[in-house]
Amino acid sequence: MAKIQILPNILFALLLVILATTAGAGLPIHLMVLALAIHLVYLLRYVLAGDASTKTSSGDVAAILYVFFLIWYLTTGPFAILDKMLFPKPEDVLKLFVAELPDMLKGLVNSLILLVGGYLLALVTGIPLGLLVGWRVRLFKAVNPITKVLGPIPPIVYIPYAIALLPSFRAASIFVIFIGAFWPIFINTVHGVFNIPKGLVDSARVLNLREGTLLYRVILPGAMPSICTGATLALVFSLVLLAAAELIGANSGIGWYVKNFADFADYQRVIVGIIFISIVVTTITWGTERIERRLLRWRN
Repeated sequence: MAKIQILPNILFALLLVILATTAGAGLPIHLMVLALAIHLVYLLRYVLAGDASTKTSSGDVAAILYVFFLIWYLTTGPFAILDKMLFPKPEDVLKLFVAELPDMLKGLVNSLILLVGGYLLALVTGIPLGLLVGWRVRLFKAVNPITKVLGPIPPIVYIPYAIALLPSFRAASIFVIFIGAFWPIFINTVHGVFNIPKGLVDSARVLNLREGTLLYRVILPGAMPSICTGATLALVFSLVLLAAAELIGANSGIGWYVKNFADFADYQRVIVGIIFISIVVTTITWGTERIERRLLRWRN
């Protein structure tokens, strides 16, 4: 175990040495601070983690990041292999990231309004309808052919029509995100109901539970693993559709930020926007994973 953890420490030291010896007059302070922050997080996780696999994975992630920054720095700095306009230096990108952060956070608020509106609407409609359709066999036979036709249609094709027909871009974006998130939630909920063991349902019926109580107390918890899977897929689709919608018709937001500066060939800000989006997506997925673990804690 100790031998495995040597690698991230060696790479961290190598990165700092190369940054210090090849930078010339101006040290890449932002990149060095970022590398130090990554290493501190890695050390904290290594000390606080209870199991060996978490410690090992933390070291692996840190090592990959060090290699990435090292390659980026060398190919855009000392060796200058990559085009300077398309691939700016990491130090320049990090400086600009700090400067642009307030504006990007303002755009993030607008993006989250669209994302949360469409996604929550899909949750509050997709889960109850999925439970009902999965529970009622006759209703399922009537709805299933329609699902097979409408479900596979890429939601992105609705964007031009939604923007043209609905009164505002916000309403159009929420609608498209809702459509994209609804089908994974609905379909997985239906399949989750089907996968509940028949003996469990029969045992609940012996207790003479009302249908509403049966759906809430037995069917919903039994279908929850499948519902969580659908909700995760729906969130991924929602993020993609949010960015796509903002690329087409928005005047603010994190997707618009990237599109706007790409039109002016300002690739330094484009990379800044991509990094910011990746941080936002990582944070959202991390939060949803914690919620899913909480909901499914009975499986552990």
